[in-house]
Amino acid sequence: MNKTIRPTRQSSSSNAQNTEQKHIADALVFELSKVERPDIRMRIVSHLLNIDEDLAGRVANGLGASLPSPAQAARPTRMDLDPSPALSIVANGPQALAGRKLGILVTDGTDAGLFTALIDAVTAAGAVYEVVAPKIGGVTLSEGSMLAAKHKVDGGASVLFDAVAILASAEGGELLSHDKPSLDFISDAFAHCKFIGLSEGALSLAAGAGLQDKLTPVEGLDIIDRDLTRVYTEMGHPQRWKMLRYDVGHLETPEGRQEIIAFLQKSL
Repeated sequence: MNKTIRPTRQSSSSNAQNTEQKHIADALVFELSKVERPDIRMRIVSHLLNIDEDLAGRVANGLGASLPSPAQAARPTRMDLDPSPALSIVANGPQALAGRKLGILVTDGTDAGLFTALIDAVTAAGAVYEVVAPKIGGVTLSEGSMLAAKHKVDGGASVLFDAVAILASAEGGELLSHDKPSLDFISDAFAHCKFIGLSEGALSLAAGAGLQDKLTPVEGLDIIDRDLTRVYTEMGHPQRWKMLRYDVGHLETPEGRQEIIAFLQKSL
């Protein structure tokens, strides 16, 4: 096993504003969907128009309704205000792990050295961790020692943690990729924009959860292949473009890597 953890997701400063705006709109849609009277729902949307037209549009769309007329404001609405960085949770989040809790999902065969290195780093950073496993009885690490679990995976959802790490062995990752609670563990963490650390063995779980396939949808690959095939043909070098696809999700395999290297060595 590659004794590293791959970070896979964090909201960056470039998309923090969009992420937070979507979160606000989604929350309003969720709460207003609980309101039984349509006129009350639309009254709230009419007030949102005096706050931000895009926000009101998102909420109205989420409710399946057309935009109403703006509510009568007590004073003229100012539309010249810039977004305030001081109001951003993402932009002003803590810059350290201290005081946070990491959920570590492990399996039988999890690399003992990798696990130890991770908890040493977490402890040194002033954070705490809890172990999540497929069974509450824990797992057997790569060197044969037993590791107790704090949570069984279907009762230790990723929402309980500030960040998660999945240190599955290759065999364990494959088993988790067919287990719905384990898929939920990583997909929920992804949806909530948490930091996610993955061992190499956990990559099959990420693919099974659909996280990496979203990065390269088949339709997008078809467009890339079509356009680049046309471009290279027009340049007189059609042999210099070839799209390689493998039935393994968005993963890099040793066989695929060798085939790509061979193609580049031939073409460059």
